[in-house]
Amino acid sequence: MTWLPQRARPLVARWTSAATAILVAAAVSVVVMTQVTTRPALALNNGVARTPPMGWNTWNTFGCNINETLIRQMADAIVAAGMRDLGYRYVVVDDCWFNPDRDAQGNLQAHPTRFPSGMRALGDYLHARGLLFGIYQSPMDQTCAQYFDAFPGATGSLGHEAQDARQFAAWGVDFLKYDWCSPSGTINDQVTAFAKMRDALAATGRPIVYSINPNSIHEKTGPLRNWSDVANMWRTTEDITNAWDTGQTNGYPMGIQNIVNVNVPLASYAGPGGFNDPDMMEVGRSGLTATEQRSHFALWAVMAAPLIAGNDLRSASAETLAILKNADLIAVNQDPLGLQAVQVSNDGTRRVLAKRLANGDVAVALFNQGGSTTTISTTAAAIGKTGSSFTLRDLWTGASSTSSGTISATVPAHGTTVFRVSGGGTSTPPPSFRLRGEASGRCLDVNQASSVNGAQMLIWDCHNGANQQFTESGRALQVLGKCLDAPLNATPGARVQIWDCNGGANQQWIFNGNGTISNAQSGLCLDVDGANTGNGTAVILWNCHTGANQRWARA
Repeated sequence: MTWLPQRARPLVARWTSAATAILVAAAVSVVVMTQVTTRPALALNNGVARTPPMGWNTWNTFGCNINETLIRQMADAIVAAGMRDLGYRYVVVDDCWFNPDRDAQGNLQAHPTRFPSGMRALGDYLHARGLLFGIYQSPMDQTCAQYFDAFPGATGSLGHEAQDARQFAAWGVDFLKYDWCSPSGTINDQVTAFAKMRDALAATGRPIVYSINPNSIHEKTGPLRNWSDVANMWRTTEDITNAWDTGQTNGYPMGIQNIVNVNVPLASYAGPGGFNDPDMMEVGRSGLTATEQRSHFALWAVMAAPLIAGNDLRSASAETLAILKNADLIAVNQDPLGLQAVQVSNDGTRRVLAKRLANGDVAVALFNQGGSTTTISTTAAAIGKTGSSFTLRDLWTGASSTSSGTISATVPAHGTTVFRVSGGGTSTPPPSFRLRGEASGRCLDVNQASSVNGAQMLIWDCHNGANQQFTESGRALQVLGKCLDAPLNATPGARVQIWDCNGGANQQWIFNGNGTISNAQSGLCLDVDGANTGNGTAVILWNCHTGANQRWARA
C-alpha cells in the first residue's frame, strides 16, 4: 500500500514538493541501477497459503477510517453473503489500527477510541465466526499513513520485529501484511528486513500468512526477485486503483490492465506456499464497467492471485456478489497445484492464458485488451492438451460445448472469457532452460526483468530468475511471456530484444551444430558485444563466426 490512492488527495501537493527529488532520483535509478542477481528461491514452507489466500481488506474502500464496529459488521456480511463458505476467510485490518504510541515496554497497542475492546477481542470475534484475523505493519519506523503525516506516530516494526511478532501471535493474528513504504534501501536491504520478520513470525510457533509489499514509494522490486523464500505472497506492482488503464508501466497508480502486463510474465514464481500478489481487488467499486469487473476477477483467478476483496460488502449489489462468488473461477484459483496461468499468445489485443489444473483439465482465459469486440482463438494443443475430443465449460455462463481442438469466443472490449477444458490428455510442459555464453560463463538475461516490448538482452551471472528462463516452442524462444526477437530487417550490431510473440521469421532461431544461434530472418547470430565478458554487456546480432562470444549452451 502506497499512501496515495483514493484517500490522500490533500497530501499529494505537499508530498510532491517535499519529495520530488527523491522520486526523480528513483526514476533515474530504474534505468541505471545494478542488475539484481536472483538466487534460487523455494516456497516458504510454513504450513499456510498452500493455495492463494482469500479474504477482505479495509484499505481500498475505507483507508484510515476504520474501527472495530466496521470490522465486525464486515465480518458478519462475509458470513451472511456466503463468502466465508467459498473461502473468503482472512479479514485484514490495514493501516491506522494502532495507538500512535507504544506502551512503556515498547509493545504495540490498539487505538484506544477506534478499537477500545483491543485487538485480541477483535481476533476472537473473527475466529468465533470461522474467519481469520489479519493485521498491517511496516518494517520501517513508520507505516505508510505515518510516513505521509496522515496519522500520528512512528510505530513501525523497525527494531521491534521479534516483540511485534510475539504480540501478533498473542492477539491471535493469522495474516500479516508488511509494507515497506519508504524510498530508502536497496533490494538486498529489503530482503534482510523482510526475512527478519519472517523468522520472527516462525519463532512464535503460530501459523501466520506473511504478505509483503516491497514497492511502496520505492523502486518496483516485485518483478526483480522471486520472493517465495521470504514470504507467502508478495506484491508485484504499485498500488491498484479502480480504473482499467492508468497508462502506468509500473508506477502509481496501477489500472487493472497495467497490473496484468506486469504480473503475467512472473508465472514461474508461483506455487503452493508462495504467490505473486497483484494487489487487492476493486470488484464492487465504481470506476470499472461490469465487463471490466468480471475480467478483473477472472484474470486474478487464473493468475493464482490472492483473492482479497476491497469493497463494502454490507451494501454489495447482487451483480457484485455474483462475480465474487463465482464458484467455478474460485475452484480454478484454489486448485491444489497452485500454478499461475502462463501466456500462450498475445498480439497486443488478444491475449490467451492457460492454467493447468490438478485433475488434468486446463483453464484457458481469452482476454480482449482492445477497445472493440473481437474473436479470440487458440487450440487445445497450444494450451497443453492432447487428443481430438474436448469439453469446454464457460465459467461465466456455465454452458458446455464440445470441440475437436478449437477454443474460440467472441469477447467484448476489456472482457475475458474463461473455459475449463476437459477431455483428452495433458502434455508435459516444455522444460525451461538458460542459455550460458561460452566466453563469459554468464547467461542470456532480459534487462531488469522488464516484460515490456523492446526490453533488451544482455549477459549476467546465471540465476534462476524468470528473466533467464527460456522455453522453446518450435523455433521460438519464449521468456517472461514474450518471444526473443530480432528487429525487422536487422543489420549487424542491432540489439536483441523481447516482443509479443507473432510467429514472424525474426522470432525464429536456429540452434547450429557449432553452438551458435542464428536468426531465421537475418541469418545473423546472437553475439556478446565486443567479446566482452562482464555483467551487463549487450547481446547483439552479428555476422556468424565460431568465436566463443557467439557460442551458447543450454544450462
